[in-house]
Amino acid sequence: MSKIIITCAVTGSIHTPSMSPYLPITGEEIAAQSVAAAEAGAAIIHLHARNPSTGEPSSLCNDFMGFLPGIKLKSDAVLNLSTGGSALMSLEDRLAAALQVEPEMCSLNMGSMNFALYPIAERIKKWKHDWERPFLENSDDLVFKNTPRDIAYVLTEMGEKRGARFEFECYDLGHLYMLKHFVDRGLIHAPLFIQFVFGVLGGMGADPENLTHMKRIADKLFGEGYAFSVLAAGRHQMKMAAMSAAMGGHVRVGLEDNLNITKGTLARSNAQQVVKIREIVEHLGREVATADEARALLHLKGRASVKF
Repeated sequence: MSKIIITCAVTGSIHTPSMSPYLPITGEEIAAQSVAAAEAGAAIIHLHARNPSTGEPSSLCNDFMGFLPGIKLKSDAVLNLSTGGSALMSLEDRLAAALQVEPEMCSLNMGSMNFALYPIAERIKKWKHDWERPFLENSDDLVFKNTPRDIAYVLTEMGEKRGARFEFECYDLGHLYMLKHFVDRGLIHAPLFIQFVFGVLGGMGADPENLTHMKRIADKLFGEGYAFSVLAAGRHQMKMAAMSAAMGGHVRVGLEDNLNITKGTLARSNAQQVVKIREIVEHLGREVATADEARALLHLKGRASVKF
Protein backbone atom coordinates (compact mmCIF):
# COMPACT_ATOMS: atom_id res chain seq x y z
CA MET A 1 0.00 0.00 0.00
CA SER A 2 1.09 3.57 -0.65
CA LYS A 3 1.62 5.92 2.24
CA ILE A 4 -1.53 7.28 3.84
CA ILE A 5 -2.43 10.95 3.57
CA ILE A 6 -4.05 12.52 6.63
CA THR A 7 -6.18 15.57 5.87
CA CYS A 8 -7.31 17.81 8.72
CA ALA A 9 -10.36 20.05 8.20
CA VAL A 10 -9.70 22.71 10.80
CA THR A 11 -12.86 24.82 10.82
CA GLY A 12 -15.85 24.61 8.51
CA SER A 13 -19.21 26.25 7.95
CA ILE A 14 -21.30 23.60 9.70
CA HIS A 15 -20.45 23.80 13.39
CA THR A 16 -21.24 27.09 15.10
CA PRO A 17 -19.27 28.76 17.92
CA SER A 18 -21.95 27.79 20.44
CA MET A 19 -21.14 24.12 19.99
CA SER A 20 -17.52 24.07 21.17
CA PRO A 21 -15.14 26.58 22.77
CA TYR A 22 -12.29 24.81 20.96
CA LEU A 23 -13.50 25.55 17.42
CA PRO A 24 -10.99 28.02 15.92
CA ILE A 25 -12.56 31.25 14.72
CA THR A 26 -9.99 34.03 14.37
CA GLY A 27 -7.15 33.98 11.90
CA GLU A 28 -4.66 33.48 14.71
CA GLU A 29 -6.62 30.53 16.11
CA ILE A 30 -7.03 28.88 12.72
CA ALA A 31 -3.33 29.32 11.93
CA ALA A 32 -2.19 27.97 15.30
CA GLN A 33 -4.45 24.91 15.13
CA SER A 34 -3.46 24.25 11.51
CA VAL A 35 0.25 24.32 12.31
CA ALA A 36 -0.26 22.04 15.29
CA ALA A 37 -2.29 19.61 13.14
CA ALA A 38 0.50 19.55 10.56
CA GLU A 39 3.08 18.90 13.26
CA ALA A 40 0.94 16.00 14.48
CA GLY A 41 0.97 14.39 11.04
CA ALA A 42 -1.58 16.04 8.76
CA ALA A 43 -0.13 16.46 5.26
CA ILE A 44 -3.13 18.45 4.01
CA ILE A 45 -5.00 21.20 5.86
CA HIS A 46 -8.51 21.86 4.54
CA LEU A 47 -9.57 25.44 5.23
CA HIS A 48 -12.65 27.62 5.48
CA ALA A 49 -12.68 31.18 6.81
CA ARG A 50 -14.75 32.80 9.57
CA ASN A 51 -15.67 36.31 10.49
CA PRO A 52 -13.26 36.80 13.41
CA SER A 53 -15.80 38.84 15.40
CA THR A 54 -18.90 36.67 15.09
CA GLY A 55 -17.63 33.28 13.93
CA GLU A 56 -19.96 33.40 10.93
CA PRO A 57 -18.71 31.61 7.77
CA SER A 58 -16.88 34.10 5.57
CA SER A 59 -15.90 34.22 1.91
CA LEU A 60 -13.75 37.34 2.24
CA CYS A 61 -10.20 37.05 0.99
CA ASN A 62 -9.04 39.23 3.89
CA ASP A 63 -10.31 36.62 6.34
CA PHE A 64 -8.47 33.83 4.49
CA MET A 65 -5.33 35.97 4.47
CA GLY A 66 -5.67 36.21 8.24
CA PHE A 67 -4.27 32.68 8.44
CA LEU A 68 -2.85 31.48 5.09
CA PRO A 69 0.54 33.29 5.26
CA GLY A 70 1.01 32.30 8.91
CA ILE A 71 0.41 28.61 8.22
CA LYS A 72 2.71 28.64 5.21
CA LEU A 73 5.45 30.36 7.23
CA LYS A 74 5.42 27.75 10.01
CA SER A 75 4.45 24.61 8.13
CA ASP A 76 5.04 22.88 4.79
CA ALA A 77 1.51 21.39 4.76
CA VAL A 78 -0.58 21.44 1.61
CA LEU A 79 -3.23 24.14 2.09
CA ASN A 80 -6.53 23.07 0.55
CA LEU A 81 -9.13 25.85 0.25
CA SER A 82 -12.82 25.15 0.26
CA THR A 83 -14.82 26.14 -2.81
CA GLY A 84 -17.93 24.95 -0.96
CA GLY A 85 -17.84 27.69 1.65
CA SER A 86 -21.40 27.76 2.92
CA ALA A 87 -24.50 26.59 1.07
CA LEU A 88 -25.86 30.10 1.67
CA MET A 89 -23.10 31.69 -0.43
CA SER A 90 -23.17 32.28 -4.18
CA LEU A 91 -20.61 30.48 -6.31
CA GLU A 92 -18.85 33.78 -6.91
CA ASP A 93 -18.49 34.33 -3.16
CA ARG A 94 -17.34 30.75 -2.57
CA LEU A 95 -14.55 31.18 -5.15
CA ALA A 96 -13.50 34.73 -4.34
CA ALA A 97 -10.51 33.93 -2.14
CA ALA A 98 -9.30 30.89 -4.07
CA LEU A 99 -9.21 32.85 -7.33
CA GLN A 100 -6.93 35.42 -5.75
CA VAL A 101 -4.56 33.25 -3.71
CA GLU A 102 -4.28 30.35 -6.20
CA PRO A 103 -3.73 27.47 -3.75
CA GLU A 104 -2.20 24.11 -4.63
CA MET A 105 -5.47 22.36 -3.91
CA CYS A 106 -9.20 23.06 -3.58
CA SER A 107 -12.23 21.07 -2.57
CA LEU A 108 -14.97 20.62 -5.17
CA ASN A 109 -18.44 19.23 -4.46
CA MET A 110 -19.63 16.98 -7.26
CA GLY A 111 -23.38 17.58 -7.13
CA SER A 112 -26.29 19.57 -5.74
CA MET A 113 -27.94 18.14 -2.64
CA ASN A 114 -30.05 18.79 0.42
CA PHE A 115 -27.67 19.84 3.20
CA ALA A 116 -29.77 19.43 6.33
CA LEU A 117 -28.18 20.69 9.53
CA TYR A 118 -31.35 21.50 11.47
CA PRO A 119 -31.23 18.47 13.85
CA ILE A 120 -28.06 19.97 15.35
CA ALA A 121 -30.05 22.97 16.63
CA GLU A 122 -32.02 20.77 19.00
CA ARG A 123 -28.83 19.95 20.94
CA ILE A 124 -27.80 23.56 21.59
CA LYS A 125 -29.19 25.20 24.73
CA LYS A 126 -27.33 28.53 24.65
CA TRP A 127 -26.40 30.56 21.57
CA LYS A 128 -23.47 32.96 21.31
CA HIS A 129 -24.52 34.81 18.17
CA ASP A 130 -27.81 35.81 16.56
CA TRP A 131 -26.98 34.17 13.21
CA GLU A 132 -26.41 30.64 14.53
CA ARG A 133 -29.89 29.39 15.33
CA PRO A 134 -31.59 30.50 12.08
CA PHE A 135 -28.57 29.28 10.08
CA LEU A 136 -29.12 25.76 11.39
CA GLU A 137 -32.91 25.70 11.66
CA ASN A 138 -33.53 27.06 8.16
CA SER A 139 -31.45 24.29 6.61
CA ASP A 140 -34.64 22.22 6.38
CA ASP A 141 -35.24 24.23 3.19
CA LEU A 142 -31.64 24.48 1.99
CA VAL A 143 -30.24 23.12 -1.26
CA PHE A 144 -26.46 23.12 -1.68
CA LYS A 145 -26.17 24.13 -5.33
CA ASN A 146 -23.40 22.50 -7.38
CA THR A 147 -24.72 22.20 -10.92
CA PRO A 148 -22.71 20.85 -13.87
CA ARG A 149 -22.23 24.45 -15.00
CA ASP A 150 -20.88 25.39 -11.56
CA ILE A 151 -18.51 22.43 -11.53
CA ALA A 152 -17.22 23.19 -15.02
CA TYR A 153 -16.59 26.81 -14.02
CA VAL A 154 -14.54 25.80 -10.96
CA LEU A 155 -12.56 23.24 -12.94
CA THR A 156 -11.75 25.82 -15.60
CA GLU A 157 -10.95 28.77 -13.36
CA MET A 158 -9.08 26.95 -10.61
CA GLY A 159 -7.76 23.94 -12.50
CA GLU A 160 -6.99 24.89 -16.09
CA LYS A 161 -6.14 28.55 -15.46
CA ARG A 162 -4.53 28.40 -12.02
CA GLY A 163 -3.10 24.90 -11.78
CA ALA A 164 -4.93 23.74 -8.67
CA ARG A 165 -5.70 20.08 -8.11
CA PHE A 166 -8.89 18.99 -6.37
CA GLU A 167 -10.30 17.06 -3.45
CA PHE A 168 -13.47 15.81 -5.18
CA GLU A 169 -16.13 15.58 -2.47
CA CYS A 170 -18.68 12.87 -3.26
CA TYR A 171 -21.65 12.67 -0.90
CA ASP A 172 -23.51 10.05 -2.89
CA LEU A 173 -23.14 7.49 -5.66
CA GLY A 174 -24.37 9.85 -8.37
CA HIS A 175 -21.49 12.19 -7.62
CA LEU A 176 -19.04 9.53 -8.83
CA TYR A 177 -20.85 9.38 -12.16
CA MET A 178 -20.78 13.18 -12.41
CA LEU A 179 -17.04 13.02 -11.78
CA LYS A 180 -16.68 10.45 -14.56
CA HIS A 181 -18.66 12.75 -16.86
CA PHE A 182 -16.07 15.50 -16.38
CA VAL A 183 -13.20 13.05 -16.85
CA ASP A 184 -14.77 12.05 -20.14
CA ARG A 185 -15.11 15.73 -21.11
CA GLY A 186 -11.38 16.17 -20.56
CA LEU A 187 -11.71 18.71 -17.74
CA ILE A 188 -10.30 16.33 -15.10
CA HIS A 189 -7.13 14.28 -15.40
CA ALA A 190 -5.68 11.48 -13.29
CA PRO A 191 -4.66 11.02 -10.60
CA LEU A 192 -7.98 11.87 -8.95
CA PHE A 193 -8.27 12.39 -5.20
CA ILE A 194 -11.83 11.48 -4.20
CA GLN A 195 -13.23 12.23 -0.76
CA PHE A 196 -16.12 9.90 0.08
CA VAL A 197 -18.35 11.89 2.47
CA PHE A 198 -20.63 10.06 4.88
CA GLY A 199 -23.10 11.05 7.58
CA VAL A 200 -24.44 14.37 6.32
CA LEU A 201 -28.24 14.39 6.25
CA GLY A 202 -29.04 14.65 2.55
CA GLY A 203 -26.10 12.49 1.52
CA MET A 204 -25.24 8.85 2.10
CA GLY A 205 -25.26 7.37 5.57
CA ALA A 206 -22.12 6.27 7.39
CA ASP A 207 -22.66 2.56 6.76
CA PRO A 208 -19.72 0.26 5.97
CA GLU A 209 -21.70 -1.15 3.05
CA ASN A 210 -21.81 2.30 1.46
CA LEU A 211 -18.03 2.62 1.64
CA THR A 212 -17.40 -0.75 0.04
CA HIS A 213 -19.95 0.03 -2.68
CA MET A 214 -18.49 3.48 -3.38
CA LYS A 215 -15.03 1.97 -3.75
CA ARG A 216 -16.35 -0.78 -6.01
CA ILE A 217 -17.98 1.74 -8.34
CA ALA A 218 -14.97 4.07 -8.25
CA ASP A 219 -12.75 1.12 -9.20
CA LYS A 220 -15.07 0.42 -12.13
CA LEU A 221 -15.16 4.04 -13.30
CA PHE A 222 -11.56 5.16 -12.70
CA GLY A 223 -9.42 2.01 -12.48
CA GLU A 224 -6.02 2.78 -11.04
CA GLY A 225 -6.30 6.48 -11.84
CA TYR A 226 -7.62 7.57 -8.47
CA ALA A 227 -7.04 7.52 -4.73
CA PHE A 228 -9.83 7.75 -2.18
CA SER A 229 -10.15 9.23 1.26
CA VAL A 230 -12.98 9.06 3.79
CA LEU A 231 -14.72 11.82 5.73
CA ALA A 232 -17.45 10.78 8.15
CA ALA A 233 -19.44 13.28 10.18
CA GLY A 234 -19.80 13.18 13.93
CA ARG A 235 -19.54 9.94 15.86
CA HIS A 236 -18.75 7.96 12.71
CA GLN A 237 -15.48 9.81 12.08
CA MET A 238 -12.86 7.47 13.48
CA LYS A 239 -14.47 4.11 12.67
CA MET A 240 -15.01 4.99 9.02
CA ALA A 241 -11.52 6.47 8.76
CA ALA A 242 -10.08 3.26 10.21
CA MET A 243 -12.03 1.24 7.64
CA SER A 244 -10.66 3.44 4.85
CA ALA A 245 -7.11 2.94 6.09
CA ALA A 246 -7.59 -0.82 6.21
CA MET A 247 -8.88 -0.77 2.62
CA GLY A 248 -5.86 1.15 1.34
CA GLY A 249 -7.50 4.57 1.37
CA HIS A 250 -6.64 7.87 2.98
CA VAL A 251 -8.35 9.67 5.88
CA ARG A 252 -9.76 13.04 6.89
CA VAL A 253 -10.40 14.25 10.43
CA GLY A 254 -10.88 17.67 12.02
CA LEU A 255 -13.29 19.87 13.91
CA GLU A 256 -15.16 20.76 10.72
CA ASP A 257 -16.46 17.20 10.65
CA ASN A 258 -16.63 16.19 14.31
CA LEU A 259 -16.28 18.20 17.53
CA ASN A 260 -15.61 15.20 19.80
CA ILE A 261 -12.57 13.05 20.52
CA THR A 262 -14.64 10.32 22.22
CA LYS A 263 -18.36 9.98 22.85
CA GLY A 264 -19.50 12.94 24.94
CA THR A 265 -16.01 14.48 25.18
CA LEU A 266 -15.10 17.52 23.11
CA ALA A 267 -11.80 17.47 21.25
CA ARG A 268 -9.61 20.23 22.62
CA SER A 269 -7.92 20.78 19.25
CA ASN A 270 -7.66 19.54 15.71
CA ALA A 271 -4.22 18.14 16.50
CA GLN A 272 -5.77 15.83 19.11
CA GLN A 273 -7.85 14.18 16.39
CA VAL A 274 -4.83 13.92 14.08
CA VAL A 275 -2.82 12.20 16.81
CA LYS A 276 -5.63 9.72 17.39
CA ILE A 277 -6.10 8.78 13.74
CA ARG A 278 -2.35 8.57 13.24
CA GLU A 279 -2.10 6.04 16.04
CA ILE A 280 -4.95 4.03 14.51
CA VAL A 281 -3.53 3.92 10.98
CA GLU A 282 -0.02 3.14 12.17
CA HIS A 283 -1.37 0.23 14.20
CA LEU A 284 -2.93 -0.98 10.95
CA GLY A 285 0.52 -1.00 9.37
CA ARG A 286 0.16 2.18 7.29
CA GLU A 287 2.94 4.75 7.07
CA VAL A 288 1.87 8.39 7.23
CA ALA A 289 2.79 10.56 4.23
CA THR A 290 4.64 13.82 4.62
CA ALA A 291 3.35 16.93 2.91
CA ASP A 292 5.90 16.61 0.10
CA GLU A 293 5.01 12.94 -0.36
CA ALA A 294 1.35 13.95 -0.63
CA ARG A 295 2.32 16.54 -3.25
CA ALA A 296 4.06 13.86 -5.29
CA LEU A 297 1.18 11.39 -4.96
CA LEU A 298 -1.42 13.97 -6.02
CA HIS A 299 0.70 15.77 -8.66
CA LEU A 300 0.39 19.18 -7.00
CA LYS A 301 2.05 22.29 -8.40
CA GLY A 302 4.03 23.04 -5.21
CA ARG A 303 3.88 25.66 -2.48
CA ALA A 304 6.13 28.07 -4.41
CA SER A 305 3.36 28.54 -6.98
CA VAL A 306 0.69 29.94 -4.65
CA LYS A 307 -0.02 33.66 -4.20
CA PHE A 308 0.15 34.09 -0.44
